[in-house]
Amino acid sequence: MTATFFHRLGAIVILVWLSLGLAACSNFVKGGDNRHNVPLAGSVVQGLRNMGSAPNQGMVVRIFKEESVLEVWKKTGTGSYRLFKTYEICAYSGDLGPKFKEGDRQSPEGFYTITPGLMNPRSNYYLAFNTGFPNKFDRAHGRTGSDLMVHGDCSSRGCYAMTDAGIAEIYALARETFKGGNPSFQLQIFPFRMTTANMARHATSPHMEFWKDIKEGHDYFELTKTPPVWDVCEKQYIFNPAGSGPLNATGACPASVQNPALTAKLKADEADLAAKAEAARLAAERKAAEEAALEARGEAVNSFFSGIGENIGGLFGAQPGAEATTGMPTPATQRP
Repeated sequence: MTATFFHRLGAIVILVWLSLGLAACSNFVKGGDNRHNVPLAGSVVQGLRNMGSAPNQGMVVRIFKEESVLEVWKKTGTGSYRLFKTYEICAYSGDLGPKFKEGDRQSPEGFYTITPGLMNPRSNYYLAFNTGFPNKFDRAHGRTGSDLMVHGDCSSRGCYAMTDAGIAEIYALARETFKGGNPSFQLQIFPFRMTTANMARHATSPHMEFWKDIKEGHDYFELTKTPPVWDVCEKQYIFNPAGSGPLNATGACPASVQNPALTAKLKADEADLAAKAEAARLAAERKAAEEAALEARGEAVNSFFSGIGENIGGLFGAQPGAEATTGMPTPATQRP
């Protein structure tokens, strides 16, 4: 009887433990309300139609950290992409520059490929998709990190946080893109809009070489309005490599398909950036020289008035029978 009682008690304890465990897991899961399947609003569908696109067409997402914006571009009937909508980013973690290691609370930068498997319909942060960090470039540099998302809830811990309404619409656009037979969409993440003026403002950044690397992909999309094919070789991004098949991330780079307009733009931008950097250097030198001159003048003025103060103090502080600092004899030493 006692053994039976304890067996039953043990079974009850196990059942309670299991139920509590499942309840605890469910506390970490949201999105059970089918929010990931909410249809696109009619105004969104009509907006796509007005620009010559449709929900099932291809998509590109671009993020600009400094401007705190996320852009959704959609493929049109001409084969090129057009900007559909710009969404405000509530928050992102860290500073300008790429992510390096797990726990550095830094949001990634670079080119990423988003597949259906990276979509997270049951995110703690309303809805989300994983950026795919670390990608091939990140891994070649030994960078680490996990669960770097674009999500809702306006709260970031190394991710890009959107409003719930914003991520709901972005998520639905991605879902319909996949339903249209597109196996992926490209995510491009930049520190800022890659103009020479912005590059010059950050010319002393230790990330400049990395930014010049990804700027080529940025500029290709700006010129052609089509996403570049990207891969990694020599531990750098390569855009539109000639040939086919994946490259060795640390191996030699092959030739790339040349775009004359892009080549000309990159060359002109490099010259413009060098000129802006030189102008900034000269301006900094002038400013430093002016500040040094002002400091020297200030020290000279202070020294002058300090000397006057000492002379006056000596004059009025002279003892009887002593000569003042003027060199005039005191009454006691004057002769009749």
